[in-house]
Amino acid sequence: MNTRIWQAGRFEIALDKPKIMGIVNLTPDSLSDGGTYSQNVSIALAHAEQLLKDGADILDIGGESTRPGSDGVSLEEEWARVQQVLAEVAKWNVPVSLDTRHTAIMEKALAQGGVDIINDVAALSDEGAVALLAQQPTTGMCLMHMQGLPKTMQLNPQYQDVVEEVTRYLKARAAECVRAGIAPERITLDPGFGFGKNLQHNITLIQHLPELMEATGFPLLIGISRKSMIGELTGEQDAAKRVHGSVAAALATVARGAQIIRVHDVKATSDALKVWEALGISA
Repeated sequence: MNTRIWQAGRFEIALDKPKIMGIVNLTPDSLSDGGTYSQNVSIALAHAEQLLKDGADILDIGGESTRPGSDGVSLEEEWARVQQVLAEVAKWNVPVSLDTRHTAIMEKALAQGGVDIINDVAALSDEGAVALLAQQPTTGMCLMHMQGLPKTMQLNPQYQDVVEEVTRYLKARAAECVRAGIAPERITLDPGFGFGKNLQHNITLIQHLPELMEATGFPLLIGISRKSMIGELTGEQDAAKRVHGSVAAALATVARGAQIIRVHDVKATSDALKVWEALGISA
């Protein structure tokens, strides 16, 4: 059986084993580590370097919080937060992902160079985003499902059939990208846990990941790390202390076919995956 490859800018990422995307939040108001790594470039780079030592395969760098209830920031502020860090990690010979939903930020970062993946919670729905990525020959992307906008998405999310609706949306977004000339091997999909979904919606999506993956035909990138669903299931209110629940959730998604997992706690997740693989409990 041929190994599936994710074409991600300068890199061809083999998905024969789950890959870990380490989170580098450069925002003062992110879910669980707001402000910790946004104080200066040196602190952020030290964190990114530690994630790689801990086992991260990809670095995901973002300058705008999209946690529930968050307000957006200006394009100028978002770019100011990420520009220097992106420029530095681009020299490290590691896949670099930019977490943004704004075409203007994507354009600046791609022009600067060294960004291999665009990770977009809005699935390239911003005006001009698909056309911009279609002009890039190899840049990878993750298209995520989100119901509503970060400010209000968790107030009262509603679905008739969450699996069917998320699947239909992601298939449509991927199809638009392919029609624009983007090669399918550049695309991954994210069901968007916690983005306009309550606890039961999230659980149902995890239970049906194999069907979602089969229906779309693309690799899945999953982000559950430290989210509110982990707090609801464990009773842990402090997001930074949701490590154990987050690792369990990551393994549950890997067991159901997820190929890339986006996490804060890289060392704990990497160790768990090593044991998982050694015991022969692979997906």
